[in-house]
Amino acid sequence: MKTNLITAAGKEALQEELDYLWRIKRPQVTQAVSEAAALGDRSENAEYKEGKRELRAIDRRVRFLRKRLEAVKVVEYSPEQEGKAYFGAWLELENEEGEILVCRIVGTDEIDTSKGHITIDSPMARAVLGKQVDDEVSVNTPSGIKDWFINKIQYQPFQ
Repeated sequence: MKTNLITAAGKEALQEELDYLWRIKRPQVTQAVSEAAALGDRSENAEYKEGKRELRAIDRRVRFLRKRLEAVKVVEYSPEQEGKAYFGAWLELENEEGEILVCRIVGTDEIDTSKGHITIDSPMARAVLGKQVDDEVSVNTPSGIKDWFINKIQYQPFQ
């Protein structure tokens, strides 16, 4: 199940990507294709073929982004959320071995494991939703059930 929820920063990032592709990248590639086409025989013109392929890829992504931006719903922070884990929350979790995991619950368009962003549809996010600091959660993983303790919850990145 794919949710249409997104943070304000996530929507802004999608909009910036759309603007970049449409206003900067696509005109550059279109110009390069025009110049390659002017060189003559298009059947054996690698620059022309590659440019056309890149234009199709850009157009696919632009169509996707436009549809996605219409479909997503921005979830704003509310003071009532403080102290509990909801969409947009930064969490510090600790397992029984003392391993620390810092993650943020975001929409599917914002997943970035290098930043610790996990989707709200993930087993970890589903397990922690609505929980508070010092609660224990069990997460069903492919390697079995893992227990985590919630150390911190906040709606700004940890310093």
